[in-house]
Amino acid sequence: MTKVLALANQKGGVGKTTTSVNLAASLAATKRSVLLIDLDPQGNATMGVGVDKNSLEKSFCDCLLDGVDTHDVIHHIENVGIDLLPANSDMTAAEVELMRADNAEQRLKTSIAPIVNEYDYVLIDCPPALNMLTLNALVASNGVIIPMQCEYYALEGLSSLMETINQVRSSVNPDLKVEGLLRTMFDSRNTLANDVSAQLIEHFGDRVYRTIVPRNVRLAEAPSHGLPALLYEKTSRGALAYLALAGEMLRRESRSKAAQASTV
Repeated sequence: MTKVLALANQKGGVGKTTTSVNLAASLAATKRSVLLIDLDPQGNATMGVGVDKNSLEKSFCDCLLDGVDTHDVIHHIENVGIDLLPANSDMTAAEVELMRADNAEQRLKTSIAPIVNEYDYVLIDCPPALNMLTLNALVASNGVIIPMQCEYYALEGLSSLMETINQVRSSVNPDLKVEGLLRTMFDSRNTLANDVSAQLIEHFGDRVYRTIVPRNVRLAEAPSHGLPALLYEKTSRGALAYLALAGEMLRRESRSKAAQASTV
């Protein structure tokens, strides 16, 4: 069964796009088939895998608004080993148009329905806002990964996101769950970061990934080269962290399947 995962956090600058791109590349490195959907008008995930957002003939916006076949919009990113549904500033128009469209919150789910089963993982890079685009991602997903920095304001924003996830689960998508919380840009020398990390574990337990993504220069440099860190500098701490995250996710899934099988 395909795992459709929204990477969401309404707070910007928390490593959401970095996680989307690098997790996609790391899962592909484990021989999983991956579709990365860029839902952010900034188009950073698109640029992060080497696609020029400014020269796109069609973007995922055309699928959402005009029903264009997703097969006609997908880019196969050969060097990364993933498929991409790209975005650019046109996605801002999608946000406005969807506000007055019928079944607006179902558009993403409907758009990817013909292709979703072609992949092991579908990762959706959400915009840094709890808007109609993010709502579409939550309706289409069966899990949410929440990348977050361990700082004071991050906890405040987290409660709003959890409330939105719970509302979506109770109203339109009962299968939606929090897949995991990922600590990003982590500096273990920072006392506040360690305190917030401890609070996260206290409140969310094993839903907090054991993998921690450190602050890393190579992770920051890689997007300017249109590459995930794994291809830019595969031995960097950032690249290794995302490989570890992919491994942790696969082990969790394996344990979950084994537990389900034992209860049958």
